[in-house]
Amino acid sequence: MRLTRREALAGTALLAMPAVARAQGAWPNRPVRVIVPFPPGGSNDAVARPLAEHLQTKFGQPFVVENKPGAGSAIGSAEVARAPADGYVLMVTSSTFATSAAVQRTPYDAERDFEAVAMLASAPLLVLAAPSFPPNNLSELVAYLRANPGKVDYGSAGPGSINQLSAELFAQSAGGLQMQHVPYRGMGPATTDLAAGTIQLLFTTVPSAGGVISGGRVKVIGWTAENRPASGPQAPTPRESALPNYEATIWWGLLARRGIPPEIRDAINAAANEALSGGRLASYLAGEGATPTPRSAAQGTEFLTADLRRWREVAQKADIRVE
Repeated sequence: MRLTRREALAGTALLAMPAVARAQGAWPNRPVRVIVPFPPGGSNDAVARPLAEHLQTKFGQPFVVENKPGAGSAIGSAEVARAPADGYVLMVTSSTFATSAAVQRTPYDAERDFEAVAMLASAPLLVLAAPSFPPNNLSELVAYLRANPGKVDYGSAGPGSINQLSAELFAQSAGGLQMQHVPYRGMGPATTDLAAGTIQLLFTTVPSAGGVISGGRVKVIGWTAENRPASGPQAPTPRESALPNYEATIWWGLLARRGIPPEIRDAINAAANEALSGGRLASYLAGEGATPTPRSAAQGTEFLTADLRRWREVAQKADIRVE
């Protein structure tokens, strides 16, 4: 049978159409929801909005950011876990997704029910000390903690936070050091008490501590990972401090319910990685002291799985549970 010229041209156009446009009824053919399981104004919200703008421009449909805070990100995450795995519900989240799953019961299985669509960026934390605290770097901190077990107080933004788990991982990586955890309602009061000498240590992000650092009210004694930002304070990394097994970072990622069609997942992954190379998203991440981490979706899911298992192990060893 011979095809007419019009039929031949139509067939050629169909073959040339991207796979994502042919899948799932030409995804996206309606608005895509982007859940942020945190309140407006935080880093996750600030990452989600320029990313959503880029995806909207790329795919020609609205990508609508919705804040669904509560229960350490579990409320918003549960909504994504219940959604169809069709590419119309995504989630911008961070390390809190992993730490919450490690320390509390959630209405979903973080490892089984989710996969990474794109891993966006990561940033090390700073180890800060009160002005009068004797250690001036990580090596001196390890020696001091060994000589004074259980006599040093460190603060955090709350039980099960990345601040607490990063500190506990530090203690475990250095051979089982003992410190006392002092939880706060957020980093504001914790940094104030650190500067006053009420607590001695704090593991926190660059933006959270910017004011007390620039004012010289605390000591910066180290980074929690090797990827220290070029514009950040000069302080030793774990490897430079003879702690090669220690690494703690905060990350931001774009997740979906596991089972999203591969064509859709990979198309979003490519667009998200493109957004990391410039524009508002890249500028914001640079201001956070974060390094873009473009990966394939499969590599991102491998990273997510490893992070979930690592924090679960740290929490179990330290007996950290949030009811």
